[in-house]
Amino acid sequence: MEANILRCGGIKSLPPISRRPQGMALGHRMPPRKLLSSVVEARVQTEKQMVAATEKTTYKDNWFDRLAIRYLSRSIQATTGISNNKEGYESLVEAAIMICKKVDAKAQQDLVIQSLHSALPVIILTMASYSSTFFIMIKILLPQSTFTREIFAAFTTLFFPWLVGPCQVRKSEVKGKTEKNVVYIPKCRFLESTNCVGMCTNLCKVPSQKFIQDSLGMPVYMVPNFEDLSCEMVFGQQPPLHDPTLKQPCYHKSCNGIDPSTHNKAETWSELLQWMKENWQHFILRSSR
Repeated sequence: MEANILRCGGIKSLPPISRRPQGMALGHRMPPRKLLSSVVEARVQTEKQMVAATEKTTYKDNWFDRLAIRYLSRSIQATTGISNNKEGYESLVEAAIMICKKVDAKAQQDLVIQSLHSALPVIILTMASYSSTFFIMIKILLPQSTFTREIFAAFTTLFFPWLVGPCQVRKSEVKGKTEKNVVYIPKCRFLESTNCVGMCTNLCKVPSQKFIQDSLGMPVYMVPNFEDLSCEMVFGQQPPLHDPTLKQPCYHKSCNGIDPSTHNKAETWSELLQWMKENWQHFILRSSR
């Protein structure tokens, strides 16, 4: 009987089951599966980067790393006249924090450049009668070229992981040609340790760019990423006149370069400015009455 009804068309075919999520409008189309998967993948990748940025990295410094850290830390302390009793990388970070708290941004940059000059091994400086003569020789012997840009990048990855953490050489395009002139730092040790945008900018980025350009004749543009703590050093590229990095706000509550009391003040001002942005029209109308 049931077979006959179905064959004669007595029962109409059932409507297809809708796969539209509950609450979605009828005219709205579901995004393609490839798009959804790519969005999910990008979100997962971002979350992984955020977790990696918040996890404290453990470094195992060898004898060369410890020697270099101690030498630079003592050079900064001697230049500023402010000493500390900490050891290892903590001593270097403490010296940097003291500079940040004592002097303004321009003075911070000048002190670091002075420390970099004094931190150069004495045995190298004695190769010339005057240090200025030595730097002039460097500029003459290593003019701008693909070879020198790649040498600077390779040299950085070999001899400066103790300062910035593990890094690697990457390629970029220079005047239509591919060069290995970029140093990529997945997670900057100095930025992670100081946790301060201002200290990264005034005690590392700006003075390093100026020192390498003026003393060694090689322009370099450092591009820190304050979200995942990575950084790129692009050798052979001049820093832009209006560098967006210099407008980056600080981490607000977690900055090591500012006293906790200052965070409370910053939070109050931030809330006040936000309130003014949201209520400025109402405020103007009320004042005009």
